[in-house]
Amino acid sequence: MIIGSVVIPVLNEGSNIERVLGQLQPMRRRGWKLIVVDGGSEDDTIKKAEPLASLVLSSRVGRAIQMNTGARQAEGEVIVFLHADTVLPLGAESVFSDFVQQGSQWGRFDVQLSGTKLMFLVIAWFINWRSRITGIATGDQALFFRRHFFDSLQGYADIPLMEDVEICKRCKSLLDKPYCSELRVKTSSRKWEREGTWKTIWLMWCLRYAYYRGADPIDLYRKYYSC
Repeated sequence: MIIGSVVIPVLNEGSNIERVLGQLQPMRRRGWKLIVVDGGSEDDTIKKAEPLASLVLSSRVGRAIQMNTGARQAEGEVIVFLHADTVLPLGAESVFSDFVQQGSQWGRFDVQLSGTKLMFLVIAWFINWRSRITGIATGDQALFFRRHFFDSLQGYADIPLMEDVEICKRCKSLLDKPYCSELRVKTSSRKWEREGTWKTIWLMWCLRYAYYRGADPIDLYRKYYSC
């Protein structure tokens, strides 16, 4: 049986954290370590997380910083990085077992969005297709690593946005494409619903293109959160 750790960076996720951690309790009972890393929440995130997590940590805000903080406390063979608005699929542990048995070092899931609009199915299809073609995944796809390999990478780059793309590029330069699971994590569609579907799609593509052209992730972060 494969045992590992799930690292969840949070910031004001009181409305989601119990659902996400609740779904992970069977894994916790089988020995998985659930590590929540708070970036300075002003709501009841920590209070709700403490009874359901193995460890609740505090760090400076920033997803990469928070994930690296959690990874330093990780145990077991696999580290899974899970966003607080994303839920692992049933059968995730069998994926991690197969991942280890195949000798893979890094991987990700397919994704589906939580909303019911037909367009969200189309968006998820394109995300999954693009990821399989390029070998690049987003944090919403619940990236996972063999712990020793992640340590050898020295963690996520300390950048405020695109930390998921950056680490995937480094992994590809060493090991080619990731282990790809067809099981789907379910991630929140709230940004698409709040900001508008087409506006968000355009923003995401513009940011990704700008990053590949060498734009500063700090500037991209400001643009992302100003929209």
